[in-house]
Amino acid sequence: MTSEGRASRIARQIKEDLSTILLFDVGDPRLSGVFITDVNVDRELAYANIFVSTLEGVEREQEVLDGLNRAKGYMRSQLAQRIQLRSFPNLRFNWDPTPENAERIERLIDSLSKDDNSEDD
Repeated sequence: MTSEGRASRIARQIKEDLSTILLFDVGDPRLSGVFITDVNVDRELAYANIFVSTLEGVEREQEVLDGLNRAKGYMRSQLAQRIQLRSFPNLRFNWDPTPENAERIERLIDSLSKDDNSEDD
């Protein structure tokens, strides 16, 4: 078992390197515009939970997750070459709805502020 600090450093490194791999090395068109929002590595270093999203939002969720799962072996081997660990964690991809939720909240706040301004007139 590894310390929380070490797991956090490994997660940060996975996020940086995987972002680079997605941008420059993976040619699958389903993965264009994908960005990594967070990476969590368990303390046993068995799994890396990777949270992803796109600018297009939830409409592409299944397409993106299918593409990531198809390229999982390649990405894991590329990461293992870049990050020296005795045993590299298995990658698990998850959709992160946070960007869509943040956008929805911003629209609600904007509509509330517009309503307040129209009442002041």
